[in-house]
Amino acid sequence: MTREVRAFAVTVLTIATLGLGAGLLWSGVSPRAPYQVTEQGLVLADPSTQALIAADGWFAVITGGLGLLCGGVAWFAGRQWMLAVLLGLCAGGVLAGWLTLWVGSTFTIGAVAVEAAAAPGVTIVPGALRLTASGVLVSWPLVAVGFFGLLEGMHGYRESPLRQPYGGSL
Repeated sequence: MTREVRAFAVTVLTIATLGLGAGLLWSGVSPRAPYQVTEQGLVLADPSTQALIAADGWFAVITGGLGLLCGGVAWFAGRQWMLAVLLGLCAGGVLAGWLTLWVGSTFTIGAVAVEAAAAPGVTIVPGALRLTASGVLVSWPLVAVGFFGLLEGMHGYRESPLRQPYGGSL
Protein backbone atom coordinates (compact mmCIF):
# COMPACT_ATOMS: atom_id res chain seq x y z
CA MET A 1 0.00 0.00 0.00
CA THR A 2 2.80 2.46 0.77
CA ARG A 3 4.38 1.84 -2.64
CA GLU A 4 1.14 2.81 -4.34
CA VAL A 5 0.83 5.96 -2.25
CA ARG A 6 4.44 6.82 -3.03
CA ALA A 7 3.87 6.26 -6.77
CA PHE A 8 0.77 8.51 -6.61
CA ALA A 9 2.60 11.24 -4.71
CA VAL A 10 5.66 11.18 -6.96
CA THR A 11 3.45 11.37 -10.06
CA VAL A 12 1.44 14.31 -8.72
CA LEU A 13 4.48 16.27 -7.52
CA THR A 14 6.44 15.68 -10.72
CA ILE A 15 3.58 16.84 -12.92
CA ALA A 16 2.89 19.84 -10.66
CA THR A 17 6.54 20.88 -10.97
CA LEU A 18 6.19 20.73 -14.74
CA GLY A 19 3.15 22.97 -14.39
CA LEU A 20 5.30 25.76 -12.97
CA GLY A 21 7.60 25.66 -15.99
CA ALA A 22 4.64 25.43 -18.34
CA GLY A 23 3.24 28.63 -16.83
CA LEU A 24 6.47 30.47 -17.53
CA LEU A 25 6.52 29.13 -21.08
CA TRP A 26 2.88 30.15 -21.61
CA SER A 27 3.68 33.62 -20.32
CA GLY A 28 6.62 33.90 -22.69
CA VAL A 29 4.92 32.88 -25.92
CA SER A 30 1.37 34.21 -25.53
CA PRO A 31 0.42 37.64 -26.87
CA ARG A 32 -1.16 40.21 -24.56
CA ALA A 33 -4.43 41.93 -25.42
CA PRO A 34 -4.29 45.74 -25.58
CA TYR A 35 -6.28 47.63 -22.95
CA GLN A 36 -7.10 51.32 -22.82
CA VAL A 37 -6.82 53.18 -19.51
CA THR A 38 -10.03 55.14 -18.81
CA GLU A 39 -11.69 56.72 -15.78
CA GLN A 40 -13.79 53.56 -15.34
CA GLY A 41 -10.70 51.31 -15.40
CA LEU A 42 -9.21 49.14 -18.13
CA VAL A 43 -11.28 48.68 -21.28
CA LEU A 44 -10.35 46.38 -24.16
CA ALA A 45 -8.80 48.73 -26.72
CA ASP A 46 -9.41 46.54 -29.76
CA PRO A 47 -12.57 44.40 -29.50
CA SER A 48 -11.55 42.47 -32.64
CA THR A 49 -8.20 41.37 -31.22
CA GLN A 50 -7.23 37.73 -31.55
CA ALA A 51 -4.84 37.89 -28.57
CA LEU A 52 -7.41 36.49 -26.15
CA ILE A 53 -8.05 33.47 -28.36
CA ALA A 54 -4.33 33.02 -29.03
CA ALA A 55 -3.64 32.87 -25.29
CA ASP A 56 -6.21 30.07 -24.94
CA GLY A 57 -4.69 28.26 -27.91
CA TRP A 58 -1.14 28.48 -26.58
CA PHE A 59 -2.34 27.24 -23.20
CA ALA A 60 -4.02 24.23 -24.82
CA VAL A 61 -0.99 23.44 -26.98
CA ILE A 62 1.50 23.66 -24.12
CA THR A 63 -0.55 21.75 -21.56
CA GLY A 64 -1.79 19.20 -24.10
CA GLY A 65 1.74 18.52 -25.32
CA LEU A 66 3.01 18.09 -21.78
CA GLY A 67 0.03 15.87 -21.02
CA LEU A 68 0.99 13.66 -23.94
CA LEU A 69 4.56 13.49 -22.69
CA CYS A 70 3.49 12.75 -19.11
CA GLY A 71 1.04 10.05 -20.18
CA GLY A 72 3.70 8.25 -22.20
CA VAL A 73 6.41 8.49 -19.56
CA ALA A 74 4.01 7.43 -16.81
CA TRP A 75 2.92 4.36 -18.76
CA PHE A 76 6.50 3.25 -19.41
CA ALA A 77 7.80 4.06 -15.91
CA GLY A 78 4.83 3.10 -13.76
CA ARG A 79 3.94 -0.34 -15.07
CA GLN A 80 4.02 -1.87 -11.58
CA TRP A 81 1.52 0.55 -10.01
CA MET A 82 -0.90 1.28 -12.84
CA LEU A 83 -3.86 2.52 -10.83
CA ALA A 84 -1.80 4.77 -8.54
CA VAL A 85 0.04 6.30 -11.50
CA LEU A 86 -3.19 6.77 -13.46
CA LEU A 87 -4.84 8.55 -10.54
CA GLY A 88 -1.67 10.60 -10.10
CA LEU A 89 -1.83 11.61 -13.76
CA CYS A 90 -5.37 12.83 -13.31
CA ALA A 91 -4.80 14.71 -10.04
CA GLY A 92 -1.38 16.00 -11.09
CA GLY A 93 -2.72 17.16 -14.45
CA VAL A 94 -5.51 19.15 -12.80
CA LEU A 95 -3.04 20.70 -10.34
CA ALA A 96 -0.55 21.42 -13.13
CA GLY A 97 -3.24 23.11 -15.22
CA TRP A 98 -4.13 25.44 -12.35
CA LEU A 99 -0.45 26.13 -11.61
CA THR A 100 0.17 26.89 -15.28
CA LEU A 101 -2.71 29.36 -15.26
CA TRP A 102 -1.57 30.99 -12.02
CA VAL A 103 2.11 31.29 -12.94
CA GLY A 104 1.39 32.43 -16.49
CA SER A 105 -1.06 35.12 -15.40
CA THR A 106 1.08 36.30 -12.48
CA PHE A 107 4.50 36.60 -14.10
CA THR A 108 5.31 38.35 -17.38
CA ILE A 109 8.11 36.69 -19.28
CA GLY A 110 9.41 37.81 -22.65
CA ALA A 111 8.72 40.89 -24.69
CA VAL A 112 5.31 42.49 -24.38
CA ALA A 113 4.33 44.52 -27.42
CA VAL A 114 0.95 46.21 -27.70
CA GLU A 115 -0.28 47.53 -31.00
CA ALA A 116 -3.59 49.35 -31.14
CA ALA A 117 -4.83 52.47 -32.85
CA ALA A 118 -5.61 54.97 -30.14
CA ALA A 119 -6.65 58.57 -30.02
CA PRO A 120 -3.94 61.06 -29.04
CA GLY A 121 -3.45 61.19 -25.28
CA VAL A 122 -4.95 57.74 -24.65
CA THR A 123 -2.77 55.27 -22.82
CA ILE A 124 -2.66 51.69 -24.13
CA VAL A 125 -1.27 49.00 -21.83
CA PRO A 126 -0.87 45.24 -22.22
CA GLY A 127 -3.35 43.16 -20.28
CA ALA A 128 -2.57 40.23 -18.05
CA LEU A 129 -2.88 36.73 -19.45
CA ARG A 130 -6.14 35.02 -18.69
CA LEU A 131 -8.23 32.24 -20.13
CA THR A 132 -11.46 33.06 -21.89
CA ALA A 133 -12.20 29.39 -22.57
CA SER A 134 -11.96 27.70 -19.19
CA GLY A 135 -12.37 24.27 -20.76
CA VAL A 136 -8.71 24.23 -21.79
CA LEU A 137 -7.80 23.81 -18.11
CA VAL A 138 -8.51 20.09 -18.45
CA SER A 139 -6.37 19.54 -21.53
CA TRP A 140 -3.38 18.32 -19.48
CA PRO A 141 -5.15 15.59 -17.49
CA LEU A 142 -7.43 14.66 -20.38
CA VAL A 143 -4.60 14.09 -22.85
CA ALA A 144 -2.37 12.39 -20.24
CA VAL A 145 -5.00 9.92 -19.09
CA GLY A 146 -6.24 9.33 -22.64
CA PHE A 147 -2.76 8.56 -23.97
CA PHE A 148 -2.03 6.35 -20.95
CA GLY A 149 -5.24 4.41 -21.67
CA LEU A 150 -4.43 4.15 -25.36
CA LEU A 151 -1.00 2.69 -24.64
CA GLU A 152 -2.43 0.25 -22.10
CA GLY A 153 -5.16 -0.80 -24.51
CA MET A 154 -2.66 -1.44 -27.30
CA HIS A 155 -0.41 -3.40 -24.95
CA GLY A 156 -3.33 -5.43 -23.61
CA TYR A 157 -4.49 -6.25 -27.11
CA ARG A 158 -1.03 -7.35 -28.17
CA GLU A 159 -0.83 -9.83 -25.29
CA SER A 160 -4.45 -10.99 -25.54
CA PRO A 161 -5.22 -14.62 -26.46
CA LEU A 162 -8.20 -13.29 -28.42
CA ARG A 163 -5.80 -11.76 -30.91
CA GLN A 164 -4.95 -15.25 -32.20
CA PRO A 165 -7.43 -16.66 -34.72
CA TYR A 166 -9.85 -19.14 -33.15
CA GLY A 167 -8.50 -18.44 -29.66
CA GLY A 168 -4.94 -19.55 -30.49
CA SER A 169 -5.81 -23.04 -31.69
CA LEU A 170 -3.97 -22.77 -35.00
